[in-house]
Amino acid sequence: MYEEEIKKLQEIIDDSERIVFFGGAGVSTESGIPDFRSADGIYHQQYKYAPEQVVSHSFFVRHTEAFYDFYKEKMVCLEAKPNQAHKKLAELEEKGKLAAVITQNIDGLHQMAGSRKVYELHGSVHRNYCQKCGKFYDAAYVKESRGVPRCQCGGIIKPDVVLYEESLDGSTIRGSIEAISSADTLIIGGTSLVVYPAAGFIDYFHEKHLVVINKSATAKEVGAELSIAAPIGEILGQIQVR
Repeated sequence: MYEEEIKKLQEIIDDSERIVFFGGAGVSTESGIPDFRSADGIYHQQYKYAPEQVVSHSFFVRHTEAFYDFYKEKMVCLEAKPNQAHKKLAELEEKGKLAAVITQNIDGLHQMAGSRKVYELHGSVHRNYCQKCGKFYDAAYVKESRGVPRCQCGGIIKPDVVLYEESLDGSTIRGSIEAISSADTLIIGGTSLVVYPAAGFIDYFHEKHLVVINKSATAKEVGAELSIAAPIGEILGQIQVR
C-alpha cells in the first residue's frame, strides 16, 4: 500500500536540502497519546467541564485543582515513547537534510527521539514553573503531586503550556516562520490545520515541495504536490535517509 506515494516522497526528500516538518496531534497518537479533535478524541468525551473550558487560562486561575485533575490524567503521558515518525525526523536532521521541526504537540517526543531544532508552538509538559519564585519543576514532579502541585516556597506551579486565552511565545513564532520561509520542502504531518494562528504559518512557504501526510483530510486547502492519507509513522518509517 502507498508504494507510489512513498516512492514520490522519497524522491522529494532526496531532492531536498532544507526540509521543515510541521506536525500536529496525529504524530503523537501513534505513540498512544490521545488527541483532542478526532472522532474519539478528548473533545468528544464527557467530563464535568468541557475540555476546551478546562484548558483555558481563566479556568486554570479559578479552578486550579479541577484543571490539574484533567491535565495530569489526559495531557501528561510520561510513559509514551517516540514512534517511527519522530525517529525518522531525528535521523533526517542528523544527516543534515531537515532544518527544523515545528510542532503543536506538548509531549517532548521529538526531543526524546533525538531532534535538536524543535519549535514547540504550544509549549511543553516538561517545563513547569513556580508562579511565585520561578523555580523549575519537571513533568514527573507535577504528575506525581497530590492535588495542585506547589513549589517549596508555597507558590502554585504552572505548566509552560499555551492555554486558551494565552498568546504563543513570540520568539517561537519568529523562529518557526523563519524556518518555513527558508525551507525548500515543507512536510505537514498529523494535523488537520484547524488550529490558528499555527495553521496560518504555512502561508510563509513559497517553494515547490509541499507534502501533506494525514489520516483525514486537511481543513485548509494547501495545494500540496503530494498528499498521503495515512498514519505518518507508517509512511515516514519506510523512507531511506541518505
